[in-house]
Amino acid sequence: MDMRGKTVLITGSTDGVGRYVAMKLAAEGAKVLIHGRDTTRAQMLADEIRRLGGSEPMFYQADLSSLFEVRELAELVLADHERLDVLVSNAGIGSQNEGPARQTSKDGHELRFAVNYLAGFLLAHLLLPRLKASTPARIVNVASLGQHPIDFDDVMIMRNYSGGRAYAQSKLSQIMFTIDLADELRGSGVAVYSLHPATYMNTTMVRAGGITPISTVEQGGDAILRLVRGDDVADKSGLFFNGMNEARANPQAYDVDARQRLRALSRKLTGLPMP
Repeated sequence: MDMRGKTVLITGSTDGVGRYVAMKLAAEGAKVLIHGRDTTRAQMLADEIRRLGGSEPMFYQADLSSLFEVRELAELVLADHERLDVLVSNAGIGSQNEGPARQTSKDGHELRFAVNYLAGFLLAHLLLPRLKASTPARIVNVASLGQHPIDFDDVMIMRNYSGGRAYAQSKLSQIMFTIDLADELRGSGVAVYSLHPATYMNTTMVRAGGITPISTVEQGGDAILRLVRGDDVADKSGLFFNGMNEARANPQAYDVDARQRLRALSRKLTGLPMP
């Protein structure tokens, strides 16, 4: 896909792999919509994009732990742009960010489930009409090989909490959502993918977990970019990728009943009506 003139929203793009993807796409002539919580980092990224001759990015500030702010973000994007070609749902928090204790979002949901999954679920649905009107369009959900099946009797992990389990559950939820949404959008011209970009990239999230990085941001970013603009994946909507390769997710991702339960719960928690 030729990215010149394409409009791309990348959540969590003021740092790490999202920043790399934003810079690359801007250099290719895309209109990049960057998102984050830190205005200083956003300004630094915008300055760097301009310095390298890329198209001027637009910054949207939002805290994705608040579903109200997710809705505000969607409203602003829809008001500002007549088309949206790609949504990269990259924003997230790791297993140890802000400490190992269980935390909740501004809406009272377990924090990793809320930020890593629910925010992207809601944002994608709110932006779908614009994506459908801009076909061919794509949604890329940045997930992980770290996956833990959902206990539907304790989705918010009130018992036996661990940050690792919470993170892995949120990432499997993203993959399950990808499969479901791809089925729903079959034939619409909007493709949906999920991927594990690379293992333990040199990012703030990884370092916050006390982990020594073993992959580069460039490796992970290039895997994301392939799903954003690669012609060879145009017919692979709904699939999960490990880097550049198709992969199998946790078995629960392929359980139709589990996906239906997750979909119903997610719509209830985000206030979206059932179709």
